[in-house]
Amino acid sequence: MTKLLPMNRRNFLQTTAAGAAAIGLAPSLFSTRAAAQAALTVGFIYVGPKDDYGYNQAHAEGAAVIKAMPGVTVVEEENVPETVDVQKTMESMINLDGASLVFPTSFGYFDPHMLAMAEKYPDVQFRHCGGLWQEGKNPMNTGSYFGYIGQGQYLNGIAAGYASKSKKIGFVAAKPIPQVLQNVNSFLLGARSVDPAITCQVIFTGEWSLAVKEAEATNALIDQGADVITCHVDSPKVVVETAAGRGAFVCGYHADQSPLAPEKYLTGAEWAWGNVYTDFVKKAQAGEKLGNFVRGGLKDGFVKMSPLGPGVSAEARTKFDATLAEMMKGSFSVFKGPIKDNKGGDAVTAGQMLAEDAIELESMAYLVEGVVGSTS
Repeated sequence: MTKLLPMNRRNFLQTTAAGAAAIGLAPSLFSTRAAAQAALTVGFIYVGPKDDYGYNQAHAEGAAVIKAMPGVTVVEEENVPETVDVQKTMESMINLDGASLVFPTSFGYFDPHMLAMAEKYPDVQFRHCGGLWQEGKNPMNTGSYFGYIGQGQYLNGIAAGYASKSKKIGFVAAKPIPQVLQNVNSFLLGARSVDPAITCQVIFTGEWSLAVKEAEATNALIDQGADVITCHVDSPKVVVETAAGRGAFVCGYHADQSPLAPEKYLTGAEWAWGNVYTDFVKKAQAGEKLGNFVRGGLKDGFVKMSPLGPGVSAEARTKFDATLAEMMKGSFSVFKGPIKDNKGGDAVTAGQMLAEDAIELESMAYLVEGVVGSTS
């Protein structure tokens, strides 16, 4: 029996390259990207579906922005696992499509996969979403970009603080890495700016996308009294729908999930990747050097907030808007001491204000006082 493989670009590269080599066409088809048109081809790779209401959708919305730019061709592939498969996808985009700028967006694509392709294709620029690139260690045709979305989680916390009646809020998280811990801390600190008595329970599922565990964690948090839920997982869809179905309020993450729970959605911390990708593409088209370590927050257009929902009170809107305005001016610090960690130590000392870029360079290996963590 002949087994037909799904014709994604990874299988196409494997079968077409072999056939082309057999008939002597490989040099003209695969040997160089210099013969490709001068216009820029950009590749985007997603670990999940582009319509996941979350991480992948946020990047796909960014890719859609640059599709409208003159001279730009965008190639995309979704549902690519964090394995050697992503290397095959990158090679396909480079050799078949002529991509000279590639965005492998998922956390696990960086090492060893993107780094291996960067070494093999030194004339191609690779940029990874996250904080893994290190100067002096990683190739200069690679880099990272990320945003200070903890600012958005702090604003989520303000909305949550006013909406909570139980003084208990909940957070469904994937893994206890610094970027996730920063979001958990920011969410609680925002809520505590409304009411210092509020506590936050966080449950770590162990993976970026585990729908069953995410539903279980959401239900467990609500069973323990949490009446406002947020998350840091690839697709908040399950968390949002489960929480709203139980009558809890929700704050979104990555993209706008308000259509999933219009009455219970307070607001959400979203990415604005279209601005970031536009800047990268303009530099590439102009032959300018691309940044290797690119960061920004709300005022830089890297992050945005979902519209406030009907569950947000007038008082909450006033504080939310005032805090957002300070963040847009660049004069607001989420981490302003004194802040204790959840073991009683000094996370941030009195009078100390940590800038967003300083926070990301810290290990952030703590949860602030009032956060209780567990695994599902």
